Amino acid sequence: MSEHKTATIWHPFTQMKSDTEPIHISIGDGIYLTDKQGNRIIDAISSWWVNIHGHANPVIAAAIYEQAMRLEHVLFAGFTHDPAIKLADQLAELLPGGLNNIFYSDNGSTAVEVALKLACQYYYNRGFQPRNRFIAFQNAYHGDTIGAMSAGGRGTFTMPFRELLFHTDYIDYPSTWIGDTGVEQKEEMSLAHLEKLLAEHESRYAAIIIEPLVQGAGGMNMCRPEFLKKIRAVCDEYDTLLIFDEVMTGFGRTGHWFASTGSGVRPDLICLSKGITGGFMPLSATVATKEIYEAFYSDDRNKTFFHGHSYTANPLACAAAVASIGLLRNNPLQFTGMAQKHEKYAGYLMQMEQVVKFRICGTIAAWQVKTGGESGYMNKIAPVLRKKFLDKGILIRPLGNTLYLMPPYIITDEELEGIYKVIPEVLSSLDLKF
Repeated sequence: MSEHKTATIWHPFTQMKSDTEPIHISIGDGIYLTDKQGNRIIDAISSWWVNIHGHANPVIAAAIYEQAMRLEHVLFAGFTHDPAIKLADQLAELLPGGLNNIFYSDNGSTAVEVALKLACQYYYNRGFQPRNRFIAFQNAYHGDTIGAMSAGGRGTFTMPFRELLFHTDYIDYPSTWIGDTGVEQKEEMSLAHLEKLLAEHESRYAAIIIEPLVQGAGGMNMCRPEFLKKIRAVCDEYDTLLIFDEVMTGFGRTGHWFASTGSGVRPDLICLSKGITGGFMPLSATVATKEIYEAFYSDDRNKTFFHGHSYTANPLACAAAVASIGLLRNNPLQFTGMAQKHEKYAGYLMQMEQVVKFRICGTIAAWQVKTGGESGYMNKIAPVLRKKFLDKGILIRPLGNTLYLMPPYIITDEELEGIYKVIPEVLSSLDLKF
């Protein structure tokens, strides 16, 4: 444990009074983290889903160093630079056709804020009456800034701020898993609710926002590509924009470059971050269609998108992202083939009585642990599981009683199988009265 007193460092998602002392990490190398005492820990969740190539990748590190020796930063209003241009061109090439207008910011929450604001102003600039509401999904998580929280599901995270959040209407996310026989009915109910909202109040909604294929912090809930196609059709029918929050699902996480490309659905706006730089530096992008961009392209300065950040399109971050995309291009099987590995080793878990609702999407595997308590983020089993896995040298951070694996793409078959072998040991040792 760290010897340094950290009372003045306020850690995220941490109850500072009761949580254990933070582990002091000195070195990251590949899938491993090494603490100050020399203990090695397998990073089975890619450090909050960002380190897609593992830690300290030399190609990305070299790209950042080389860029730092030329240009470390310049304001992005009235100026541009090579890394931002290269990255924009590569994103436009990889994303579904028509998504080629890139607005940079610096994290997932701001990427979502930009998308929400663009959606509202898109209709405003076109002379529509104000469209100031959104439709989102139960259990959604879109970030921790006020706008992103407003679009996220209401719960423990948002309770203290409920009077600050703008109005959002919610429909159910039709979560599915291996062996689920009721998914079509769940999808029909969600779509019926969506159509009812739009039929009654079409002119009030700026957009529908969804985490495509996988809801992240809301519990690793997964939906089918078919559902996204039906959502797209409803949006087209009612002239409502569709936002894909691919902050987590982008850059290979779902087994495809993006959930949008994997599902064959093109949104009007897409939010990207997390894996974009391979875990090295903060960066995000919100990408819009030409139709949205042209609603702002005007001789009227009042139609300008008045939004920006000090570190917008930071050259070091953009250089890291270009290098990361290059690595993905050179090694696509690392993310396209991981679902088969999860399926191969899932047998270690799927016969366990404690394991229910096992599901896989690309590089992500998730399941619920049956406990005596209420299912959800605040289930008290989470800190117990986290400690037990750390004692085994594995970093897994449960979402309540939801366990998931989201390792770096470079993990070997042997390393992944080793994790799957440890999980039954940990689950079998639990007192499940939480």
